[in-house]
Amino acid sequence: MGSVSENAAVQPAAEWLTMPDLVEVLGEPLGRVRRLIDEHHLIGSRRSGVFQVPAVFIVDGHPLSSLRGTIIVLQDAGFADDELIDWLLKEDDTLGRSPIDALRAGHKSEVRRVARTLA
Repeated sequence: MGSVSENAAVQPAAEWLTMPDLVEVLGEPLGRVRRLIDEHHLIGSRRSGVFQVPAVFIVDGHPLSSLRGTIIVLQDAGFADDELIDWLLKEDDTLGRSPIDALRAGHKSEVRRVARTLA
């Protein structure tokens, strides 16, 4: 695994949402948005100084349903939050696309299988 700064450039054009953005996009109060993060339905980073979540983790105004279990698998494998986000956004040779793209296409079992091999 490369350094966080090296992997951060994986998808420089990726849109990131701040907490106020998440409140608006999710249509939920700030307390509920924080709970979604605390309960691993979403994950974000402070690498730019302000806490942000990749917009690609939101689908139709809700956190991607398969994201929570995948976050837990990666955390159990020892990934820090920034490493976890970088892995989800980076192209994976085994999957033939980024893990987040595979999750969005409904391939959570395949993504989690690959994630388990990283432990």
